[in-house]
Amino acid sequence: MKKTLRIGTRDSELALWQAKKVQTLLENFGYTTSLVPVKSQGDLSLDIPLYEMGITGVFTKVLDVAMLQGSIDIAVHSMKDVPTSLPKGIVKGAVLTRANVQDVLVYKDGLDFLNQEQATIATGSLRRKAQWLRRYPTHQVENLRGNIATRLHKLHEHSWHGAIFAAAALERLAQDHLQRLSLEWMTPAPAQGAILAVAMDSDPYTLEALSLINDPKADTETQIERRFLKRLEGGCTAPIGAKATLEGDTLSFVGNLFSLDGKQAVEVRKSIPIHSIGSFPEDCAQELLHSGGEGIMQEIRKVMNIQK
Repeated sequence: MKKTLRIGTRDSELALWQAKKVQTLLENFGYTTSLVPVKSQGDLSLDIPLYEMGITGVFTKVLDVAMLQGSIDIAVHSMKDVPTSLPKGIVKGAVLTRANVQDVLVYKDGLDFLNQEQATIATGSLRRKAQWLRRYPTHQVENLRGNIATRLHKLHEHSWHGAIFAAAALERLAQDHLQRLSLEWMTPAPAQGAILAVAMDSDPYTLEALSLINDPKADTETQIERRFLKRLEGGCTAPIGAKATLEGDTLSFVGNLFSLDGKQAVEVRKSIPIHSIGSFPEDCAQELLHSGGEGIMQEIRKVMNIQK
C-alpha cells in the first residue's frame, strides 16, 4: 500500500540538506515524501561539550523517539553521530554514496601559526582535539559547538587562528570561498562523510524504498568502521579514528585511539581481501586494546562516563 514517506530530520541547515538529498533520491524513484524537522538536545545545548551531556546519540535521540511514536517513517542522520547500536525496532535502511571523509582546517590570516609554539584552534570534537595536540602539543584547543554557520561566525569573532570542520559538511553547504587546509594526516571519525537513513523493521514499504538508494561500497566501509568503534566501546564522541577504503576486492583500514591530551596513541593499519572480512574490525580493535589501548580507554571512560 502506497503512502507518503515522512522524513524526520534535525532542522539545522546541514541536516536539512541531507534530508532533502534523501527526499530527492526517493522522489526520483517515484515515491511521495514530506519533511518533518525537529530540534535535538545537541542543537539546543551549544555551550556544553558533547561528552559532558552524558547522552548516547545526543543528535539522534529525538528522531528515534519520533520514529518509535509513529510520527515519522524515515530518520536521516550524519552517520558519524549515530550510536553503534540502534534502538530496538529501528534498522539501517540506506547509506548514501559517501562524500569527502577528511577533516579540514578553516583559517583566517594565513598558516604561519602552524610553525609557531603558541596558537589557538577550535573544535568540539575530542578526536580532532587529541590528534591536533599530538601534532601541535603546545597549541591551545578551544571548545566550539553549533551548526556550521554558528561555528564559522564564532571563528571570525574570536581571536582563534582556525577551526576544524568535516570537509563533507562544508562542501554540502557550498562553503567554497573559505580558506581551508585538508588535514590528510588526521584520521576521520568512523562513518564520517556518510548519510544514514533508518526506518522501522516492521515497515517493509519504507525499507524497500530505502534499499533503492543504498550505496553498497559506502555501506561496507562504514560498517567496518562502526564495528571497530563498537568493539572499542568508545561511543561516537571518543577520540577514536577509523577509515576503511574499499578498492576493487581489497579493503584497506586504519584505526587509531588517542588519549584526551593526544600524548598517547595506538594505531593499526591493514589491508585484506574483501571476502576475508569475518571478524576483521573486531580483531583490529582487540589489537589496539592489547597494545595499550585498554589503559587509554579506561582513562577516557573516567572522564566521559562511558559504561563498559
